[in-house]
Amino acid sequence: MKIIDHGSENELPNLYAITSPREIAALLRSVEEKRQLIRMLAHDGAEAIVTSILEVNNDSVIIDCALDSNLNQRIIDADKVSFETTLDKIRILFSVTQVTSCIKDDRPALRIAVPTSLIRLQRREFYRINTSITSPVHCIIPLQNGAGEKVVKAVLHDISCGGISISDDSKVLDDTIGRIYKDCKITLPGIGTITTSLVVANSQEQTLLNNKKRRRIGCASIDLPNSMLNMVQRYIGKLERELNAKLNWLE
Repeated sequence: MKIIDHGSENELPNLYAITSPREIAALLRSVEEKRQLIRMLAHDGAEAIVTSILEVNNDSVIIDCALDSNLNQRIIDADKVSFETTLDKIRILFSVTQVTSCIKDDRPALRIAVPTSLIRLQRREFYRINTSITSPVHCIIPLQNGAGEKVVKAVLHDISCGGISISDDSKVLDDTIGRIYKDCKITLPGIGTITTSLVVANSQEQTLLNNKKRRRIGCASIDLPNSMLNMVQRYIGKLERELNAKLNWLE
């Protein structure tokens, strides 16, 4: 099991990226035995099913399908399907690139391969606050490609001591759960610049009132030093004071 340490257990999230097939299968069997519900998402969240695991084998997992056969087919046709559940109050996240139909106990079902990696995310409920719309805060994310390194300048939607969510309307980022972006820089106005690694915890696509599509990616911070954690706390306090001042003015 690969453990990504976040620092103090009382301050930052504990994120576990598991790549051992045996450990992954064992966790999924525990989800099956405890009859935990699973949220299955496809097409950037446009298709969603609440389902459960019916059986875990050495190389595959059988999942209950929807009553709507057309919905099942759309999930089978998807390029990527994400799953989210909880086990002993720990979030379990994984994704696969292929779903096929099968028969389990004379009933239709869905089959996936045992995922190659799985994220266990245990965290405190950090206070989360929206960043300014008029003075947007950006996260500079380095990307490696065959031509070298380029950067993506993503707008923060909100921030907490545990992580951020960013807008990626152009869909240039890989939003696969567990994807890690290293050496990301966020300049907090009036506070300073923090540098952190970010791991993708969730992704969803929203449709605005003007029918424009917006993709929002939620990321957890990794290895954020206490000095930079304090900077985030100070920035959140600054945003709260500004918000309270506006509310008092409106009164």
